[in-house]
Amino acid sequence: MDLLNIDTPALILDETKMDANIARMRDKARSLGVTLRPHLKTSKCWEVAKRQLWTPQGPATVSTLKEAEEFALHGVKDMIYAVGIAPQKLPRVAALVRRGVDLKIILDSVEAARLVTQYCQKESLEIKVLIEIDCDGHRSGLTPDSAEIINVARALEAPARLVGVLTHAGGSYDVDTHEALLVRSRGERDGICRAAKKLRDAGYELSIVSVGSTPTALTDEDLTGVTELRAGVYVFFDLFQAGVGVCQISDIALSLLVTVIGHQMEKGWVITDGGWMALSRDRGTANQKIDQGYGLVCDVHGHLIDDLWVSGANQEHGIISARNGRKINPKDFPIGMRLRILPNHACPTGAQHPCYYVVNNSLEIKDCWKRFYGW
Repeated sequence: MDLLNIDTPALILDETKMDANIARMRDKARSLGVTLRPHLKTSKCWEVAKRQLWTPQGPATVSTLKEAEEFALHGVKDMIYAVGIAPQKLPRVAALVRRGVDLKIILDSVEAARLVTQYCQKESLEIKVLIEIDCDGHRSGLTPDSAEIINVARALEAPARLVGVLTHAGGSYDVDTHEALLVRSRGERDGICRAAKKLRDAGYELSIVSVGSTPTALTDEDLTGVTELRAGVYVFFDLFQAGVGVCQISDIALSLLVTVIGHQMEKGWVITDGGWMALSRDRGTANQKIDQGYGLVCDVHGHLIDDLWVSGANQEHGIISARNGRKINPKDFPIGMRLRILPNHACPTGAQHPCYYVVNNSLEIKDCWKRFYGW
């Protein structure tokens, strides 16, 4: 098979670019002297995940218990489920722990800590816990200087066991200069280390001090006091990360293969079969300096076509237009022509598809890697 004869829309993965992205993050973690705990949520695919991991057993980060269960089937043992735990999910956590998976959970309240303690005591089962810290007001977690951190730790009673603290510098997604990213990076490090010190001063032993986001991970200069680095979307990159400034558009490994199905002559549009059901509705770049619409347009070989973008999308229709307002000559884009679209956000675009068609500097498809769905 090759890119000229498979059905579209189809998800295309450039293995060469992916491998380079993986090597870059691995080298960064090594230079900082910390463990890399890659986030596997972006690909939801073992063929990708096993290339990210330092060892077949981990460490790894997941965002759903479905991911933990799927990767455990492949032998991954050391995982953090990096989303606040819901009580009804504890039986699935317990099932994995009883199978020998070192699955750690996170929480940020006394209420959640008590519920985990009650469950562990009822089941006579040790479950390891990290307290989530909010270093930049982006999402969930306790602020680094909150007195509630100690109260949460106290609410975790044996056999539940506190093993560390974790934070995610989501605020790094809101900036676009190296200087601003350095501020976010240092704030993430300093905040999590203050929280860890607070707990250690109170007599708690912590083996994990975990930070991470792709932008801060690639900007970090000094992670003294931190034990591990988490990041995920770096494996593919996307237009949003390019807008933040941590990759070049040429680093993006994921694209959507589409076919030209028509033209809107009066408006000078090209119509494809790649709508938002295939690309996702993510418009994250709309808030950046350069709005990339629903994606940038490349030829079938993956070479960027200047001035063209997916300016609009319906469920199964993609609308390609020229940024400068000129009308596109339909003869340049005949019906049946194949194009590739670079996505705004690799995670939701990937989530629309059952597999990755893998290419390597040619139109030939060398493999098809399955991905899974669900929570």
